[in-house]
Amino acid sequence: MKHVLIALIIVSLSLSIVAYAQWAKPQAMAIPQADGYVKIPDAAFPIDKNSTFRAVFDATRAASKPEQIAPALNMVGAVLNDLTAEGAPVGNSRFVVVFHGPAVEALLDDAHYRAKFKIANPNLPVVAQLKKAGVELYVCGQHLAGENIDPKTLSPDVKVATDALVVLMTLQNKGFALMSY
Repeated sequence: MKHVLIALIIVSLSLSIVAYAQWAKPQAMAIPQADGYVKIPDAAFPIDKNSTFRAVFDATRAASKPEQIAPALNMVGAVLNDLTAEGAPVGNSRFVVVFHGPAVEALLDDAHYRAKFKIANPNLPVVAQLKKAGVELYVCGQHLAGENIDPKTLSPDVKVATDALVVLMTLQNKGFALMSY
């Protein structure tokens, strides 16, 4: 009896593993370099295609490897992939990314990124795609001044703000959700 019970448990666990192995392939239609979206059948909290989505992404962390995109860029791209896969119009989202701290290195133009990391900047195509999708991108002017970083060494797709904290507070006061990466 004990062996039958153990066998049933093993079969049950095996079937669970097989069921999870059948997830659909993630879709990344909006921002291909970002994490893709997997549609979840009968999800408890589906995406409302008619909602307006407002979020400010607080970008403070650099990628763990120079060939990876910055975590905040990945996350805003992933959310755009989520919404696009579910048929929500891109116009229903208002996303802002504000960079400060180590995340600023993701914004270096290709020449300065190559000088620092010996590879092309993988973030620049994502920054351009996000801007094209209507995402606003800012870098903290206080950080640039404090670290003596010339704004001309950064992507022209990013605007210099007076202070990242002012951007974060202002947008949160206007109902933007705070996402920190």
